[in-house]
Amino acid sequence: MLLLGCIKEVSDYELAISLPNGLSGFVPVTQISDAYSQLLTKQVAQGELLEDLNSLPDMYSPGTLVRCIVTSIEKSDDGRRSVKLSIDPKKVNKGLNSTALTAGMLLSGSVSSVEDHGYLIDIGVTGTHAFLPHQKAKNYIKAVKKGPDLKIGENLNCLIVEVKNEGRVVCLSIDRAEVAASIATERQNWALSNLLPGLVVKARVQKVAPLGMKLTFLSYFTGIVDFMHMDPEKSLSYSPDQVVKACVLSVHPTSRAVRLTLRPPFLHAGGAPRQLCGQRMGAVLEEATVKAFYKQFGAVFELDDGTLAFARLKHLSKTRKSFKPGAFKEGCKHKCRIIDYSLMDEMCVISLKHQVIEARFLQYQDIHTGDVVQGKVLSLKPIGMQVKVADGIRGLVPSIHLSDVILKQPEKKYNIGDEVKCRVLECNPAGKKLILTLKKSLIQSELPVLSNYEDAKPGLITHGFVVCAREFGCIVKFYNDVKGLVPKNELSSEPVSCPDKVFYEGQVLKVMVLKCEPQQERLLLSFRLSSKPGPEDKRKSTPKEKQEVKYQIGEMVDVKVLKKKDNGLEVSILEDEDNVVAWIPTLHLSDFVGTSKLLWHCLQEGDVLPRVMYLSDKGEHIILSRKSAVISAVQEEQVVRSFSEIQPGMLLTGYVRNVMPFGVFVEFPFGVTGLAPKVSMSDKFVTDTKDHFVVGQTVIAKVMSIDEEKQRVLLNLKVSECSSGDSAAESFALLNQYFKELKEIMDLLRRGEPSICELVPGKRVHLVMQDVREDGSALFSGSSVTGLTVAATRYHLGDKNTAPGEKRKALVLHVDALTSEVYVSLREELLKQRP
Repeated sequence: MLLLGCIKEVSDYELAISLPNGLSGFVPVTQISDAYSQLLTKQVAQGELLEDLNSLPDMYSPGTLVRCIVTSIEKSDDGRRSVKLSIDPKKVNKGLNSTALTAGMLLSGSVSSVEDHGYLIDIGVTGTHAFLPHQKAKNYIKAVKKGPDLKIGENLNCLIVEVKNEGRVVCLSIDRAEVAASIATERQNWALSNLLPGLVVKARVQKVAPLGMKLTFLSYFTGIVDFMHMDPEKSLSYSPDQVVKACVLSVHPTSRAVRLTLRPPFLHAGGAPRQLCGQRMGAVLEEATVKAFYKQFGAVFELDDGTLAFARLKHLSKTRKSFKPGAFKEGCKHKCRIIDYSLMDEMCVISLKHQVIEARFLQYQDIHTGDVVQGKVLSLKPIGMQVKVADGIRGLVPSIHLSDVILKQPEKKYNIGDEVKCRVLECNPAGKKLILTLKKSLIQSELPVLSNYEDAKPGLITHGFVVCAREFGCIVKFYNDVKGLVPKNELSSEPVSCPDKVFYEGQVLKVMVLKCEPQQERLLLSFRLSSKPGPEDKRKSTPKEKQEVKYQIGEMVDVKVLKKKDNGLEVSILEDEDNVVAWIPTLHLSDFVGTSKLLWHCLQEGDVLPRVMYLSDKGEHIILSRKSAVISAVQEEQVVRSFSEIQPGMLLTGYVRNVMPFGVFVEFPFGVTGLAPKVSMSDKFVTDTKDHFVVGQTVIAKVMSIDEEKQRVLLNLKVSECSSGDSAAESFALLNQYFKELKEIMDLLRRGEPSICELVPGKRVHLVMQDVREDGSALFSGSSVTGLTVAATRYHLGDKNTAPGEKRKALVLHVDALTSEVYVSLREELLKQRP
């Protein structure tokens, strides 16, 4: 059977295809084309990677339409059917021969080789050589952006431009505009034996029925359009003899039944159906309205956003016995969950089953590393145990993870069907790969889950498992394949001569992080958890010596607020057993000066600030910074570590250290400073330097010149000179960071001053006038503004005279959280603009 399908997912070994009517199928890597299969065979034989063999993800993208042929339908042990497909042109176009080829035909082809002037295309027709010139491919390549050339095995929608030598040679085009404009006509002599899905035709409505329509096309063909493939905008307006544009969806080889679609995205060849927003998948909807019920198929619903969804009969109730048709009359509302999306039907697939709605996991994306999950044993094999976590979600417990100790006969401990409690070691949704552990010491561990190198801070203690013990030490693994080395001298407080005799593969142990280099994915660990200096050592070593050894500039730490002082916060570094005290100056709480003051105002003793950067060590305290732009510059290595590294033209991120009448001093991470003279401070004329910059302000500065003798750096702070190119992206990133910090402040304010968070500019409030001040402004009070100072300037009191004690409606103009002042307006023209 020939079908039009849409690529849903791409992995290294297969394409998952969405088929019409909510069905799915799979194209194995061996069913792409002859040329691609030959390359695969060659690579396997040689045992090394071939340059011209590209992986499926390099050539195919989700959302692309492809013509498929069903090769087999396999039934699994649990009764599920799996549809195997092929997109090999030799199978898809098997009904065509060289004499049937005519100009204007649209058919599938696959790149078989790259030549000097174009590409040889396999169109699956014996005795025909198909050629695609570079000129007819360049627009397609530019639009798809999968590289400078087409790749061997790439599947294409080909339009026959010219036929030579009675079909022995054909010239093709894949130009998107030409392909999109092609319509199958009678002159192309299509027959039922070679009719292809994906062809766009002009058809005439023959009969309209409740579940679909009958159409005639290409003079003597008839086809069916079912209710799911009518144009949703016009489904009620079709009438006999009406001429419509349609696309062939499927052709059945024995019954010769042809199915068509009238949905708009399919009505021009090369189109792509709409995709579902990723956040909607798995969403639970409180109310979905029944639009139509079909007793043989299921029901169509309208969702909260106006889109249509389909629920199969088996998903309308828990069991067949509990099914009540009366509950699915048009207009009835039901709670449901989106469980899938059919690209070919452009429709969500939903379920009303209670167990599906309440299910913790619906797809691999719902599972996170470190999650503890319940599963059912499906099979026991030499490599490990296969576990069913949920419908369609399976995981593997490797043999060393079946227990805290290695099991020689796991079948004696576990039986198929047993319920087991596991912990997720690794989850890769793209590859549908889920690795689990049954080790109780890992499942019950309350220590942090180490799943990436960035989280491996020195001093962190967590559980890991030994994967290798050799004379040099032990290699220990954590979650998401994060691994590190415990050197021989860190294995124990006592010398260990033969680590392989003391430690075994799979052994779970507590380890402490000594050092981590995330970029190089290098991790140094220790089993000596108490390798801290004793009380005598502590007294001898000064805080400064201790801190210099422990922290480096750019290192990220989590801190807890100990004390609020006038110009900053005294904090302790978490996960540091020496309780090191550090200092965050108020101006280093944010890139934005106003936000810094607000954050200082909102934070309380005991609050935790994550991901703060070690900046410097001046005097008694470690200095930390929370400036996002400065942190990014250090992490992306866009910094200079010493004066010798500075070059003219460099763009550096820093902060204003001092504002003088003659210019601005800017400090950068690692202690380098520079001066921006008055003339280079701004694109505007500068009268007073204090009007342009304030101490603590984050800036991007351009290096103008260097005086090596005097160790002086001259800077330029003009905005026109200090952009790295994509100024729009930079501006949006800065705005995004500002609003993110503003949201953080609002969340903090809700703890102590919830009323101020409700007062947003533009909100209407009911107030009572209290007093009129000397400058003509007025003070107000009200239940929604308790504890706040509410004022309206003389200009915003409006035309009506208001006396103390009088009630008035007002509009919030501005809220100053620092001073707890709210500014409002009583002007009628402003109040009218708000609903």
